[in-house]
Amino acid sequence: MKYRYYLPLLLSLMSFLLSCKKDNDLENAVPLPAAVILDTAYGTDPLQKMDIYLPSGRDGHSPTIVLIHGGGWSGGDKNELTSSVKGIQDIFPGYAVVNINYRLAKDGVTNVFPTQENDVKSAIETILRNTGEFHISDDLILIGFSAGGHLALLHGYKNDPGKNVKAIVDFFGPTDLAALSNIGLVQALILFNATGKTYSQHQEIFIQSSPVNFVTKDSPPTIILQGGKDELVPPSQAAILNNKLEEKHVTHQLVLYPEEGHGWTGINLLDSFEKIKNFIRANIK
Repeated sequence: MKYRYYLPLLLSLMSFLLSCKKDNDLENAVPLPAAVILDTAYGTDPLQKMDIYLPSGRDGHSPTIVLIHGGGWSGGDKNELTSSVKGIQDIFPGYAVVNINYRLAKDGVTNVFPTQENDVKSAIETILRNTGEFHISDDLILIGFSAGGHLALLHGYKNDPGKNVKAIVDFFGPTDLAALSNIGLVQALILFNATGKTYSQHQEIFIQSSPVNFVTKDSPPTIILQGGKDELVPPSQAAILNNKLEEKHVTHQLVLYPEEGHGWTGINLLDSFEKIKNFIRANIK
């Protein structure tokens, strides 16, 4: 009976395979160390780069927080948020953090809309393509400040077909560019610099770049943080979005700091992140 001759060989092979599996299990059981990867390119332009902060012990279930800086779409840099990364990691242990740059508009000619929208989209697509390499999940939380808040909202409502964005944190971001352009000369000039047009010259780019126009019942949970004395992006912009989110029955929260302007520090900033933490814990499973 031939199986008598093959049985020892079969048992040896099984023993070898089992030992390999044990080695792999031990290897997989070792927690991954924290890692920082600076200036990772997601495009060919020098500004199309992002800093990636990977937590220790991460696995395929670790979500990612994407930070988007402000600056009127024509200024600012990811380095302005670098000092905030450690605090965010402390608030959200086990989360990866990605801090992105994007191309900046200049004089209404160079890198006008939708350049910044497209760059955020490209950066996030790069993150999602590399979740396996980074050992993270494809669940994203977007946090943006001012123009970055606008870009976070626009991406989450308009450019997220895979529904990877699980929550948006909007710090005083513009929500309706047509309405913003009518508030005053400063806002009109900032928007002209970013679009190369006035609203009357090119209504479509203002419509397509306004997050409020893309809110649906399936939009991700959104928390809006707004200063009551903000003269650059006034509270009316937060109210416009808040009303639309209510109309579409989207989970949301509006946090108003009556005495704050366009940005704040100290106790109110600590309070902001406490509210963000509670909002995300309550709404992200």
